[in-house]
Amino acid sequence: MDLLRSLPIGLYLEQPITWLHRIDARVKLGWLLTLMLTPISANPWWRLSLVGWLLLFTLATRLPFRVWKKQMGLVLFFSLLLFTVTLFAPDGLTVPNQSRLPADEFVQPQGSPPAANGSSSAQNSPQINSLPQPTNYRYVLFERGNIRVTRRSVELAVRVGTFMFVLIYSTNLYLLTTAPEEITAGLEDLMQPLRRFNVPVTEIVLTLTLSLRFIPLVLEEVQNLVRSVRTRAINWKKIGFRGSTQVWSAVAEKLVDNLLVRAEQIASAMQVRGFTSPDRHQVQWHQLKLGTLDWVALGGIAVFWIARFAIGG
Repeated sequence: MDLLRSLPIGLYLEQPITWLHRIDARVKLGWLLTLMLTPISANPWWRLSLVGWLLLFTLATRLPFRVWKKQMGLVLFFSLLLFTVTLFAPDGLTVPNQSRLPADEFVQPQGSPPAANGSSSAQNSPQINSLPQPTNYRYVLFERGNIRVTRRSVELAVRVGTFMFVLIYSTNLYLLTTAPEEITAGLEDLMQPLRRFNVPVTEIVLTLTLSLRFIPLVLEEVQNLVRSVRTRAINWKKIGFRGSTQVWSAVAEKLVDNLLVRAEQIASAMQVRGFTSPDRHQVQWHQLKLGTLDWVALGGIAVFWIARFAIGG
């Protein structure tokens, strides 16, 4: 098992360099926020179209198939699982329907004696359940036993499934094609107005940079611990549930200890290099400058929002 190769979630792909790598990080961040905000209050067709656009966009970037096939497979499986669970779950509309008039005044029950006045109109009145529906509308789409699918449950399932797919996969695609230093440089440039309110922008950006760089270290530690457990050939059936719990508790404790050691090593390395304060030791990794491709992408954001209000409802 190689987590750094089989499941590179949140890792930057250095090679090959695609056209998506060349777009400015600020523009890609605008597209990321657009994909996350446009599903709000949108109809199901727009939400489903976002999933299709993301799939086509991934193919258009010409990223290696080995990179995104497992990521997309996991995200699709998780989204379909949420869709299925929400589809067959109760829709929340459990308000009972009750007639405004008593039953004996509204419909004459079958087998009851005629009214006292001798009129036969009550006997000849049709049952309410036998009246034909004026339209083909059906709120309950499928019902068999305890399984009940309604229009509301389908809408909720589409909303939850598509939102989780767009949220996870668009973020992963952004991290896959944007270097961590480029992300933090773009965020720092966009957060410059917050300096007027004494917001520590540089400290926040430095913390974000270290967090993004720490993700591969976490995956590496998890991978090493799992390999160490597998090489010992533990008989899980023999030790039972209690023994298995103790083993994995020890592994989790060791993982936390190793991560704390890694964090301490990073802090010591920064202090040795004179990194006492982000304002005094600030490194400029990227020169942010908008090019022709960036302006085209910005125009695409405007067209995308226009289509959202025109089609998305």
